[in-house]
Amino acid sequence: MQTLTANDAKRNFGELLLNAQRAPIKISKNSKDAVVVMSIHDYEALEVMKAEYLKHCFTTAKEDLAQGNTVDGETFLNSL
Repeated sequence: MQTLTANDAKRNFGELLLNAQRAPIKISKNSKDAVVVMSIHDYEALEVMKAEYLKHCFTTAKEDLAQGNTVDGETFLNSL
């Protein structure tokens, strides 16, 4: 992933927007990673994947409950 400083991103904002359409770009400020700029297409795809994963987690949890595959909270916390 390409990385730019915040100053470089500000100076070359138009180029940043064009390049982010092809691949996400990491922007750092004060030598620390701050944000990632990505295309709206990539962002929307990521949001869909997150929603599908949450649906999968809920479905699996419901199946576990129906089958009695549960653990009480104290046992769970103690296993951590």
